[in-house]
Amino acid sequence: MIEVIDLRKSFGEIEVLKGIAITIKAGEKVAIIGPSGSGKSTFLRCLNCMEDPTGGAVIFDGVNISDMSVDINVHRRRMGMVFQQFNLFNNKTVIGNIMLAPVHIGLSELRRKKIKNIFITIGNLFRRNKKPLYQINSTPAKIRQEARENALRLLRRIGLEDKADAYPSTLSGGQKQRIAIIRALAMNPKVMLFDEPTSALDPEMVGEVLDLIRQLADEGMTMVIVTHEMGFAREVATRVLFMDDGKIVEENTPNEIFANPKNPRTKEFLSKVL
Repeated sequence: MIEVIDLRKSFGEIEVLKGIAITIKAGEKVAIIGPSGSGKSTFLRCLNCMEDPTGGAVIFDGVNISDMSVDINVHRRRMGMVFQQFNLFNNKTVIGNIMLAPVHIGLSELRRKKIKNIFITIGNLFRRNKKPLYQINSTPAKIRQEARENALRLLRRIGLEDKADAYPSTLSGGQKQRIAIIRALAMNPKVMLFDEPTSALDPEMVGEVLDLIRQLADEGMTMVIVTHEMGFAREVATRVLFMDDGKIVEENTPNEIFANPKNPRTKEFLSKVL
């Protein structure tokens, strides 16, 4: 599903990623651990090209999405991203946050089809073999209604339907992060990327967010999770990567990484955090 080939990223003269190579298969849950400054978050942001790689390639479903000629927004729809700081829009209600991207994309697609149909209709005036028009089975009102129904369904899933018309500033950190997760799910992604999703939460709120991620894992969602929650990584991940100094130093099953690490740097790190 995702193939990373010799991925490199520099900021000025500082090389943050130094030749990452990894393949992530559909259904895998990959946890990335390592010390601060090792390049974990930068790697995650390069996976969906929020940061443009300096070198190498990210192949997603057979397409090199790090190629500047590719419309990256098409592929980002299938790769949900959840950040440390929630990144909700405070001037929009909870349901407005969840509906924003699906409505925007739905309306954009509708406009695109209508414009293409205009050009096809004009062209058909001069063609012997007429081109068929794009089928348009939706309206702006229908797009908004379907997005709202899906948003309410997702809110019911996490028990926060009563918060649909609330603003993010009135919510707890755990509620904000769960809403950020279902906002990403509203796009029906094939992959979910989590960048330390519990690091900004008070300890008592961590569990409710991890429970939701566990549910997604149990449902077979492909995931890449940067986390400092070692117990969570051991429980949920199918594979754990240890990163240090911009490189993948060691990768293995959770049991092997945590019980029998091979690399001295991995052993040193785990001895301090376990």
